[in-house]
Amino acid sequence: MAAKVCPRCGFYNNVKRKRCSLCDAPLDGSQIKDLSYNKKENFYRIQSSNKRNSVLLIIFLFIFLIILGFIFGYIFDIGYTGPILALIISTVTTLISYNMGKSIVLKISGARRVTKEDEPQFVNVVEEIAIAAGLPTPETYIIESNALNAFATGKNPNDSAIAITRGLLNKLNREELSGVVAHEMSHISNLDIRFSMLVGVIVGTIVMLSDWLLRYLFWGRRGKRNRREGGGGAEIIILLIAILLAIIAPILAKLIQMSISRKRELMADAKGVEFTRNPEGLASALEKIAQSSIKLETATRATAHMFISNPFKDFSKKSSALFSTHPPIESRIRILRSM
Repeated sequence: MAAKVCPRCGFYNNVKRKRCSLCDAPLDGSQIKDLSYNKKENFYRIQSSNKRNSVLLIIFLFIFLIILGFIFGYIFDIGYTGPILALIISTVTTLISYNMGKSIVLKISGARRVTKEDEPQFVNVVEEIAIAAGLPTPETYIIESNALNAFATGKNPNDSAIAITRGLLNKLNREELSGVVAHEMSHISNLDIRFSMLVGVIVGTIVMLSDWLLRYLFWGRRGKRNRREGGGGAEIIILLIAILLAIIAPILAKLIQMSISRKRELMADAKGVEFTRNPEGLASALEKIAQSSIKLETATRATAHMFISNPFKDFSKKSSALFSTHPPIESRIRILRSM
């Protein structure tokens, strides 16, 4: 059965959907004539929609973690200690990531700090967008690579940094560079780095608990299978649920993490337009990024979601629906030009 193609952003949707999972436009042909989608799209609507969807997804992810914690507690005979243990692991990991994340990411990416004397145009643009956003000026970094990409990092607006590649700096004009910097400044303004870190920690905890649970169920429980007497069918059912949950939990958690990442990218696009009042700048920059086939060698799977464009693979519009950290660039450009 053919997928429904969104008339606004070109995204491929499940045939059962009534609204686009990416941009929330109606997929019913009779509704497309609605004036609210024929006129220029209001970027505040896009921000509000994606913020709401992101919060709902992380709530679902958190509930999923607690359920897994209860299953973990039951299997290991530790009761309510299971979900408490899950929360403790998440909290400790979050604190470590929060305090050391920025320096680690910049070092891994091979980013070098630059000043106005080194890169006057880049630093100038960052200062201008920071004023427009009402934020402190982030630290500025260059990655010496011909790839076209950029990212923002930091635990809050007072401790943030924007890094771009040499290739991006050389390829873009000032208007396009402003669009990219505004997108990254939006991530700082929206506290996306902190948000992504929280999601990553929850997903990591789910994966770790699932792995422990599977190992115990298949190897550690053999000598203890007669431990509970009178459990009967109820215990078997719980064990089957535990095995099923341990298998699907990491996959589902990763899919949710990718979905949240896509929503935050769209929200940053929209808020970037709010800072520059010029959607064409970012749209044109994304076109140039899409045309480049140069890969960023210093990027890792752990940092891929932070970049303005996926540094590893150019997903097609169909495949990106589930397994990409970024919306299709073609869809992002169409949404920007509908504003």
